[in-house]
Amino acid sequence: MKQYILYNPLAGNGNAKEAAEKLADASASQAVLRPVTEISDYAAFLSVLTSEDTLIICGGDGTLNRFVNDTAALEIPCEVLYLAVGSGNDFLRDLGKTPDETPVCITKYIQNLPEAEVKGKTYRFLNNVGYGIDGYCCEVGDELKAKSVKAINYTSIAIKGLLFHYKPKNAVITVDGKEYRFKKVWLAPTMKGRFYGGGMMATPEQDRTSPDGKLSLLVFHGSGRLHTLMVFPSIFKGEHVKHTKMVTVLAGYDVKVTFDAPAAVQIDGETITDVSEYRAVSKSSVQVSSDK
Repeated sequence: MKQYILYNPLAGNGNAKEAAEKLADASASQAVLRPVTEISDYAAFLSVLTSEDTLIICGGDGTLNRFVNDTAALEIPCEVLYLAVGSGNDFLRDLGKTPDETPVCITKYIQNLPEAEVKGKTYRFLNNVGYGIDGYCCEVGDELKAKSVKAINYTSIAIKGLLFHYKPKNAVITVDGKEYRFKKVWLAPTMKGRFYGGGMMATPEQDRTSPDGKLSLLVFHGSGRLHTLMVFPSIFKGEHVKHTKMVTVLAGYDVKVTFDAPAAVQIDGETITDVSEYRAVSKSSVQVSSDK
């Protein structure tokens, strides 16, 4: 029996390696440490694992996103645990856990994940696929990371975007075949969980463990910059949904969002630029269609 610990050396401002080493030192079984950046063939890596082993992912939401996509077509023979050392940790927050706890078993949470279709490619996602000022923040954050090693203040980016830089788009949104039209859309994320963006409770009623597998779409729309900025902080407590004139939440299995001008999309914090539309599909919708 072995404990395989995969860590992202870039996660948590470089603290993931130290956290992984502490796990290895405390392990009662033989521990094998590997940086995820060195694994180019997950099929080969997983082929040596057995059902008695344990696989621990040490990183943030972005690390988990890459892992579930890199292993999408593969069978993982053992339990998968997660130690959160990221900057946002929204996946862990949605499970009701905190980063200072021991590794959490996530095997059941990384199965039958929804998929996002963007620019002809398909990606699995754990938390959300987001379109709007969240994508803008990730895009600006990536640009700042390329220039400096300083921690990125996404809240500051969002506030400046709301006040000056980000231009809201008009959107055509289709949920399970029903079309909706919105003007001046600031946010349009489709959610698997409740949280994203480092603690924003975008869809308070969403349940990632719900048997029906439905996704929730938040549309923040129709208001000017100052009014949006005044209401926006309430999203951290999920109280923004009370503002029904500017916040709409839709639920369904198949979601398509089309903007009238290209913008950045983020998938669990990973950025894709110059996107005109995205589609998010629950695995349950595939099952429903096949049962008909």
